[in-house]
Amino acid sequence: MIAEISEKLSEFTKNLEVADAKFQQDAFSRLGHFEFPTTKDEYWKYTRLTKLTRNSFVINNDPDRLNLTKYIISNDYLVVVNGFIREDLSQYSKINFDIDFLSSDRMAKTDKHFNEHTPDDVFTNLNGAYFDKVQSIRIGDNKINQGPLQIIYVTRGKDVIANNRLFIRAGKSSQAEIIETFVSLDAENCFTNQVTEAYLEENAKLVINKLQVESTSNFQISTEQIYQERDSRFKINTVTLSGLLVRNNINIIVSGENCETHMNGAIITKDDQHVDNHTFVDHQVANCFSNENYKYVLDGKSTGVFNGRVIVRKDAQKINAYQNNANILLSEKATINSKPELEIYADDVKCSHGSTTGQLDEQAIFYLQTRGISRDNAKRMLVQAFVGEVLDEIDNPSFIELAEEKLEEIHGWTTQ
Repeated sequence: MIAEISEKLSEFTKNLEVADAKFQQDAFSRLGHFEFPTTKDEYWKYTRLTKLTRNSFVINNDPDRLNLTKYIISNDYLVVVNGFIREDLSQYSKINFDIDFLSSDRMAKTDKHFNEHTPDDVFTNLNGAYFDKVQSIRIGDNKINQGPLQIIYVTRGKDVIANNRLFIRAGKSSQAEIIETFVSLDAENCFTNQVTEAYLEENAKLVINKLQVESTSNFQISTEQIYQERDSRFKINTVTLSGLLVRNNINIIVSGENCETHMNGAIITKDDQHVDNHTFVDHQVANCFSNENYKYVLDGKSTGVFNGRVIVRKDAQKINAYQNNANILLSEKATINSKPELEIYADDVKCSHGSTTGQLDEQAIFYLQTRGISRDNAKRMLVQAFVGEVLDEIDNPSFIELAEEKLEEIHGWTTQ
């Protein structure tokens, strides 16, 4: 029997239809235990969701032929429009990646780890109730992919919800890169609700490069759930340049020894944008390393949030875990809320966190001006150097080039 959901959730989902699949019926039933979070919830303390939750979205399986040439930066790419896989717009070789598009129940039978560790909250259950197909990507044991697989997520139309579901299994001693590109084409007041799961087997190496450049009237909430077995290496680089409200939840369970975990973020905002990054690294075993570095550049009336949480469990000795969050406010009306957290229950560890917020150095600006550089260009150069430190962690030149193009298009400057 399907549970009743709250009045707010009923209004939010009144135009949506739950599939008959057991997985999705169960997800809808779990919504009966939830309400949309408010700033009274610690996990959402600095992010107001009223602009998002007052809507009633629709599902739109857009059939149009789209020109995405300017976004394509890999020989292998998938296109997902409004949550629906568009094989007619995609191009990929199964020699490099084993790709399937599976129903929820079939996916649950195919891989026991599907949805195993995904957080049980209102947005993941909305995704679970209403997504169309799982994009299942498998990298075989010992498979070393020389080129990346790009997934281009497109929103189109008005008041459309896109529930995207991605599952990645990286086999033993495999190596691969996934590029997630979130864009909008003629989109207004749309909502991307993304759930990405990645399971890294022993000695696997996986990189996710993520570019968020959706419309300035669009919302996006992304949940990445990562599980690492021993000797694996995971890196995620997030570049956020646009979107009215963007929230990234990155949750990483480090369950095997000798793992490395890297998280980097470059966030550039203006106007009324709001970007919130919540990271959580759970060090469950000994002899592992994690490092995260998030940099924000905030202009106009925009707001940023960084909440980085690291737990080192009781028996997880010899852990090195580092956090850094640095922020530049270009406007007196821009704000940042930073909350790095360490919970350490082991005694033989090296852990640190830091957060700094400030404005551009006036002496440095003056020095550049004395060399014949205009004040605006001087400020631009200092910001470029600040963000460039994060972008230097990205090893894909094509990704950097695309990010540069969108940075110039949206914000009027580059990091060159």
